[in-house]
Amino acid sequence: MFTEDDARRRDAADPGHRDLFHIPPATGGDHPDVAYFAGNSLGLQPKATRAELLDDLDDWARLGVEGHLEAGRPWLPYHELLTETVARLVGALPSEAVVMNSLTVNLHLLMVSFYRPTGDRTRIVIEDSAFPSDSYAVRSQAVFHGLDPDRTVVRLRPRPGEDTLRTADVVDYLRADGDRVALVLLGGVNYLTGELLDIPTITEAGRAAGAIVGWDLAHAAGNVPLRLHDWGVDFAAWCSYKYLNSGPGALAGAYVHERHHGDPTLARFEGWWSTEPATRFEMTPVSRPPASADAWQISNPPIFAMGPVRTSLQIFDKVGMAALRERSERLTGYLEQLLDETLAGRPVSVVTPRDPARRGCQLSLRIGGGAGAHALTARLRHEHGVIADAREPDIVRLAPVPLYSTYHDCWRAARALAATLPTQGGDDV
Repeated sequence: MFTEDDARRRDAADPGHRDLFHIPPATGGDHPDVAYFAGNSLGLQPKATRAELLDDLDDWARLGVEGHLEAGRPWLPYHELLTETVARLVGALPSEAVVMNSLTVNLHLLMVSFYRPTGDRTRIVIEDSAFPSDSYAVRSQAVFHGLDPDRTVVRLRPRPGEDTLRTADVVDYLRADGDRVALVLLGGVNYLTGELLDIPTITEAGRAAGAIVGWDLAHAAGNVPLRLHDWGVDFAAWCSYKYLNSGPGALAGAYVHERHHGDPTLARFEGWWSTEPATRFEMTPVSRPPASADAWQISNPPIFAMGPVRTSLQIFDKVGMAALRERSERLTGYLEQLLDETLAGRPVSVVTPRDPARRGCQLSLRIGGGAGAHALTARLRHEHGVIADAREPDIVRLAPVPLYSTYHDCWRAARALAATLPTQGGDDV
């Protein structure tokens, strides 16, 4: 039996880094702060963000235009302050990673270069449960190239009766039909189920089939360790407002493997920041792009949007993804045990893989009994001070984020679900 005292003891022994973050106050329940499980939608604010952002604002007030070179963190090369930390986060060389734009903008900019349909090799492979924006993006790319998106976009589905993709099935498809695949673009961690796909194995299979392999890492960056360079991934993009805690709509990241740097055959959209920094102010009409991921930049970076990303990346750099992954497995495993014990006899099932190696810090619950995902999460918040995330019609997602979630949060969530969900017989507890 998992007790509240047991949860408190676990927190004392394995505290995480909650003190670095602002925890929202609860509006319901018996606790002053919320138990926050929505970091897979929007991460919490680091306490350091406000002061460091104000420093940048003060430099603008104090220096005006001279802040480009004289600010405490000069604006002209500001994005370079993030390069090494974001590269370490995703397992890239510094030349392979850049912080810029938003996730779907980056995916489109990268597909300009890497989706090159020719002859029979036109297909784009995604997962059937891909986040809608990925579906919209790849379909629009197919249309842009004069192709029928219903025939061009292949949506890989789990086997009947299953919720998650099997790596073997993805590999088998690529072996059988890979000669017609131009691009594989899958989510590293599936937003709906929390499944961590086997990125290195699928990347190897896609490249062996002659396809370009890219990854949407929106739910993977800051969640699971990544080694994009070593795995041979062609390109990737991710947002930074979820696990990377950089604020709503925060700047995103992009990765391009070094083998593509300087390739004159790659089409690429260009702009002010696509050219070599050393010659940028020669104001010539022809770009001279650097042999790095910086060549995919277009515009000068928004400084006040870059500051929160830099602040968050420093936290990850200090704590380390290996330590976070270890705590993630402990915390998510504990929540899983709590749910198994507490919700027995209720119309709920975990659709996230049970194997810790096949998931990030997320458990997705399928709710039966007609409760409705949004109605349930509203009750969890207002009656118990537990913030979870709903995906209609019947999925509730819980993300115990290792940086700031606690074992006591997990205990509260399990108790709240037990108090809110009816038993199979239909009676509330």
